[in-house]
Amino acid sequence: MSDTRFPVLLDGPGNHVDDPRELLVGYLDWYREALARKTAGLSEEQLRSPVDGLGWAPLGLVRHLGWVERRWIRWGFAAAQVAPCPPGEDDAEWRVDALSTDEVWRAYRAEVAHTRRIVAGVPLSRRAALGGRFSAAADAPSLGRILFHLLQEYARHLGQLDVARQLLDGVTGE
Repeated sequence: MSDTRFPVLLDGPGNHVDDPRELLVGYLDWYREALARKTAGLSEEQLRSPVDGLGWAPLGLVRHLGWVERRWIRWGFAAAQVAPCPPGEDDAEWRVDALSTDEVWRAYRAEVAHTRRIVAGVPLSRRAALGGRFSAAADAPSLGRILFHLLQEYARHLGQLDVARQLLDGVTGE
């Protein structure tokens, strides 16, 4: 028996997708797009002001997720010799006061593009290269494990962004 309160379609990749790689990459892309959707319509002040009770601004979350992508894919999986976080205190990657909104979004999108290039066609079972985040083979996770970690980072943070958005202007998430 069908019930219209419960939609048939799932978010993310289509219902026909059952390949683990397509699911991981498809859901990551869905969450990346959701980040843009959930921040759309906020004023510049709302984007930049820390939300009461949370301590971070929505634009700071965008910047943080760009650094998360960099840390786990470029520095982590690919062992690229890049900084894993910006200089400064532990919360520096959440700060946007010296950056324009466009700069934050450009940097975020650039990290997403790096991720897409690095993981394209790579088997989920391939282990992270040594020399970046991981110095010992025993510590190097598979690409699948890293992508799953990214997925949970996005899911958790976008749930928090739903709360932030509701506190800012009453808009609720999907």
